[in-house]
Amino acid sequence: MRLALSLLALVCLPLSVRAQDQLLQRDDVKKALAYIEASHEKTLASQVTIAEIPAPTFHEGERAKYMATEFRRVGLSRVEIDKQGNVLGWRDGDMKDTFVLAAHLDIAFEPGVSTKVRKEGARWFGPGLRDDSRGLAALLAIAEAMNQAKLKTRQTILFVANVGEEGLGDLNGIRYLFKEGPYRANLREFISMDQSDPASIVTGGTGVKRYLVTVRGPGGHSYAAFGRPNAIHTAGRVIDQLADMEVPKNPKTTFNVGRISGGTSVNAIAEECSFEVDLRSDDPGMLDKIELKLLEAVRVGVEAENKARAESKMSVKAETKVIGDRPAGRTPDSNSLVQAALWAAKATGHTPELAFSSTDSNLPISLGVPAVTMGSGGKYGDQHSRTEWYEPENAWKGTQSVLLTILRFDSGVR
Repeated sequence: MRLALSLLALVCLPLSVRAQDQLLQRDDVKKALAYIEASHEKTLASQVTIAEIPAPTFHEGERAKYMATEFRRVGLSRVEIDKQGNVLGWRDGDMKDTFVLAAHLDIAFEPGVSTKVRKEGARWFGPGLRDDSRGLAALLAIAEAMNQAKLKTRQTILFVANVGEEGLGDLNGIRYLFKEGPYRANLREFISMDQSDPASIVTGGTGVKRYLVTVRGPGGHSYAAFGRPNAIHTAGRVIDQLADMEVPKNPKTTFNVGRISGGTSVNAIAEECSFEVDLRSDDPGMLDKIELKLLEAVRVGVEAENKARAESKMSVKAETKVIGDRPAGRTPDSNSLVQAALWAAKATGHTPELAFSSTDSNLPISLGVPAVTMGSGGKYGDQHSRTEWYEPENAWKGTQSVLLTILRFDSGVR
């Protein structure tokens, strides 16, 4: 009964919507949507299985092998793991022009983290369970639904389980696919499934700059050599300035010191200290400004430590290294892909909103390729923590929305 009511809700749209698009009236589309809903528990089980395969950034190999096997199982052709580690599977259309549907393999945790999933009430818990195991499971559900319904498309669809979205991966999987990969000439559009809420459609790529700051000094015994400059103290001076940095709420702009290391012993003056800084802004110009503020904070912090310890006639030095650069940009609201995503969200009962975020879509957007990031369904919280949780209620609606976006856009391809 629930299945019949859901399909009825999908097709009983206002007359103006039905008049402009008959997509939801097609028997093959109805069958594919029904299959996605009926496979809800199967998709959730797949999500849990994927989540329990450890896949820290740069260590995605085992999960990639599993996804390659699953790509073959759901009927994708010419399945391969490319030179970068991305898993590729094809569904041929009438044209060589290719629509890319992707979800990332890696999780935002170091090697060794327990990825065991547990269930408590309506919630499931596990590192990376939503981000992005849900997207990977939805990839499989969409491919399987299209094949079960014998859906045909004008464009070829390339299903991608990609590496390198999190942390210092710096979008290396999608970067390779679009800039170096052998199929790059035919890639025309891109959807990343990397969130849950089907109402939130990410069309803006938040720009990100990541720096490794390393401070080095002379070291020495904490008592006998007291008075020499200390690399950790210097880092503290720099970080203190960053902590007080004022940034605008609009355009949203953020900064974070996410990791710090250094020193050898509690009773030794630190010879070296390094820390990683994440800078973000929806506006490229503002990102440039806070980048300059970071570099100025490093200069001032080093000078302050050296001045305070001038009597020692020793000094510390600092070097900065860019370790991540995600370009900012936006797919215009008027673009056909964005319009298709808005329509699909409404068709599945959601009130869509356009948003900014930092995802794999940043890369194709920077190259002029229309790209959006969409939710594959469900609710979640505590992302990027060991207590990450996911609630699968009505999750199939997000997956349906992604499929409808592809079909709606494809129906207008000339």
